[in-house]
Amino acid sequence: MSTRRSFLKKSGLVLAASTLPLPYYACSKPNKKLGVALLGLGSYATNNLAPALQQTGHIELRGIVTGSPEKIPQWQEKYGIKDENVYSYETLPEIANNPDIDVVYIVTPTFLHKKYSVMAANAGKHVFCEKPMAMTVEECQEIIDACDKNGVKLAIGYRMQHEENTQTITKWAKTQPYGPIQTVDTEVGWRIGSGGGWRLDGAKGGGAIYDMGVYNINALRYATGLEPVSLTARHETQRPDLFLNKAPEITWLDVEFPGGLKTTARVTYADNVNFLKINCENGDYELSPFQSYNGVQGSTSDGKKLPPCNCNQQALQMDDDALAIMNDTSLIAPGIEGLRDIQIVEAALKSGYNNSERIQLEQY
Repeated sequence: MSTRRSFLKKSGLVLAASTLPLPYYACSKPNKKLGVALLGLGSYATNNLAPALQQTGHIELRGIVTGSPEKIPQWQEKYGIKDENVYSYETLPEIANNPDIDVVYIVTPTFLHKKYSVMAANAGKHVFCEKPMAMTVEECQEIIDACDKNGVKLAIGYRMQHEENTQTITKWAKTQPYGPIQTVDTEVGWRIGSGGGWRLDGAKGGGAIYDMGVYNINALRYATGLEPVSLTARHETQRPDLFLNKAPEITWLDVEFPGGLKTTARVTYADNVNFLKINCENGDYELSPFQSYNGVQGSTSDGKKLPPCNCNQQALQMDDDALAIMNDTSLIAPGIEGLRDIQIVEAALKSGYNNSERIQLEQY
């Protein structure tokens, strides 16, 4: 079992003489599971990702990267993680020559995503980056460039795109079983309290529009099958003593798509809400909830039901992404997905703090 002493010793190790990352074919044998290291052992890694990795068929938990040495013993005991697969943030570059680890999953607060995604890519490891991808479009592009430069894949943690009812909504955007889409409306959020930590600080990726807004924004895009052309936004903060550095508590979005298609979104840290509604020329359909960890379900105006999937969303996501790596095929949610959503987040922040100015969106 690893101890604080061994962890600190690891933190001071000098890099091996050869720090060139091993090529992927030397890291994993065909038809075997990939090994992932979780970087950041907060609540999502602890309560969602690590348990999900006990249900995956193509990838398994083999390593951890943490700045909290007191967490190491319980993780090693619970998941059988070897001493040599335990890293601090400072020793992350050493992971380059560890053949047990094929993927590093970045699960830190948003403002640290770029730093550690780039470090993992430079170590020659594939990168899973939790959403929101990064703080700015520029940071997103830096992550994409680092992964391209190092010949590794980059997947963004949009678990909903791997969930079957969400995939049905995505398919219907193309097949239009109820005729052309006329409007889309989505709301998502929960009431956050004083213990929200970095989620209350705009400088760290806090505020509802960053942390939860990417769900609305991504939903508008997959529900229409289109990329938006412009938007206006309005912010409201009902508890200004709680939110720091321009972290809006509530944001309303009016987003326009090609052909004049109008959509609306509301994201909130003030109340609990969760739905996606699509109105078409010959009917409508919805998911409610559309974003929860389980129980995503829906219905249509002609009585069809989209029952909840008896599945683990995170396990589906990580298995899909692992297969894309092993087979060298396209990812469901590659880096450009994250970048496009952060472009909209940035535009929404700008519009909302400039009297709901209409912002034209660049096409990536």
